[in-house]
Amino acid sequence: MAEAKAREKSPRRVCILMGVYNGAVDLPEQLQSFAEQTHAAWDLIASDDGSTDASRDILRRFAEDRAAHGNSVTLIDGPRQGFAMNFLSLIARAPGEAGWLACSDQDDVWLPDRLARGIAALSALPAGTPALYCSRTWITDERLENRRLSADFIRPPSFRNALVQNIAAGNTLLLNRAAAGLAQTAAPEAQTSPGLAAHDWWLYQLITGAGGTVVRDPEPTLLYRQHTRNLIGANDGWRARMGRIGMLLGGRFSDWNAANIAALRASAARLTAENRTALTGFADLRTGALPARLWRFARSGLYRQTALGQAALWLAVALRRI
Repeated sequence: MAEAKAREKSPRRVCILMGVYNGAVDLPEQLQSFAEQTHAAWDLIASDDGSTDASRDILRRFAEDRAAHGNSVTLIDGPRQGFAMNFLSLIARAPGEAGWLACSDQDDVWLPDRLARGIAALSALPAGTPALYCSRTWITDERLENRRLSADFIRPPSFRNALVQNIAAGNTLLLNRAAAGLAQTAAPEAQTSPGLAAHDWWLYQLITGAGGTVVRDPEPTLLYRQHTRNLIGANDGWRARMGRIGMLLGGRFSDWNAANIAALRASAARLTAENRTALTGFADLRTGALPARLWRFARSGLYRQTALGQAALWLAVALRRI
């Protein structure tokens, strides 16, 4: 009873949301990194999307172990519609009193100060301002070796960047209470948009679109494990970046944008007036004759983080691949 009361009163209690699907190989190391967090006031909701391995048993044993430490671990069934919808379902189903929300993959390893760094960064902001924290990562091989830092983005986060690029790595995300409330009310609206590319991109768009703040930490907060089972993988190195640009020009980027626009329109009332106008302008870029598209893009203020990415964006507009 005393532990439950302490849990309720914690002003910075974090609810970790983790999507799970056949993650038994790496899941124990990730769960252990939760247990080793310097910020110990956390609870976990894991949404299993139909695993056929030992993932659920691992989570049940972890729940039994952490109960004695004041951390609740809840296992729920996912919607079985892909990882993005699994996370949207998690966000929508998180208890209203959950407080701050953190997103987690099943196969990474958090550094001990993962939560503490995010809480410190967001606590400096006004409590009523929706705010999202994200960070760089240590990209590793399957054995968590051969570390290299993920890209460091120089240009500021904003809605006009979020419309055409995601710089908020989902495995590093932390939302303050105001941002968590915004995301929880908007998630059911986004769930009506089939084909949504990724929950983290949507969160970056939603929070900046609503006039919130994004804090991107230049220091890494986790080990980002790369293996053959990664659904997206790290976007570092020339090969990976050229692959992303290839997707941008090949039509996949256009499909993602269509789904993102539909999700944002479903939550248009939550966006600022300026960003609703920017969303309409972005949608207009996807139609019309070439001169009109280029003129609209030149005036739009949309940008990606690198010169190469910006050049590819111009080309995507010209080829109607946006």
